[in-house]
Amino acid sequence: MSTLEFNQQLVDLRQPLFYFALSLTHDRDNAHDLMQESMLRALTYSDKFHDNTNFKAWVYTIMKNTFINGHRRDKRTDRVMDHVERVRERASMVETPATPEARVRMDEIQGALGRLDEIFRKPFQLHNDGYKYHEIADRLSIPVGTVKSRIHQARHRLMGMLDGQMA
Repeated sequence: MSTLEFNQQLVDLRQPLFYFALSLTHDRDNAHDLMQESMLRALTYSDKFHDNTNFKAWVYTIMKNTFINGHRRDKRTDRVMDHVERVRERASMVETPATPEARVRMDEIQGALGRLDEIFRKPFQLHNDGYKYHEIADRLSIPVGTVKSRIHQARHRLMGMLDGQMA
């Protein structure tokens, strides 16, 4: 196949390729990006195309592989960014020298937490320790909605107790 025929067939596939990209990405902008990336790869590797093979299937395979590789790359990037965020959170939790006022306030918070009913205190403390809702639900053998409700109620009760001490 000549270069001109190759390019013409590729241009003719532009619209069907876009719809295929849209079915993969479910987003118009990402579909356009995927289509352009795939067409660029097809042009770059045009010497790898063998005559008497299905050109459309070859280009669609390029698009599918480009999408899969991009998805894998994004997942790796997300994992790295999640790790960076966890490290940042830990670094921000490094204790700084507490002022006398901060120590008194912390004692008030701990006292209020101690007065909180066990059914509210336990989910609140676990959530504060970094457990996710579903982990707390599994650990306490209660539904996730109940966990969320109890944490919400614990916050409001604590704020009420602390506001009463501030007055």
